[in-house]
Amino acid sequence: MKTVILLAISNFFMTLAWYGHLKYLRGSKWPLLAVILISWGIAFFEYCFQVPANRIGYATFSATQLKILQEGISLVVFSLFAVAVLGEKLRWNHGIAFLLLMGAVYFAFMQTKPEGA
Repeated sequence: MKTVILLAISNFFMTLAWYGHLKYLRGSKWPLLAVILISWGIAFFEYCFQVPANRIGYATFSATQLKILQEGISLVVFSLFAVAVLGEKLRWNHGIAFLLLMGAVYFAFMQTKPEGA
């Protein structure tokens, strides 16, 4: 559970770094380089949570499972951000895409029989 919480916090910072400027600096006269540097500053906090999440999670999950889990969490966090902050509306095709990605998470964590069993 600690891994999931750390990944969720990490993804909040990632989403803010990658997409926050679309809302907060929209139409501004900020030069692109300044926006990139601000995003890097925010992304620093993403890494402060992402790296421990992966270290802690790797004791229980495979690297593939961690990556798939991170992508699922990222989609949830981004969807909430897109609706709450950017004012976007989610459509039916977004819902289908979400379900397919959650299917990837399910299959990544699905128990399989070892070879030869």
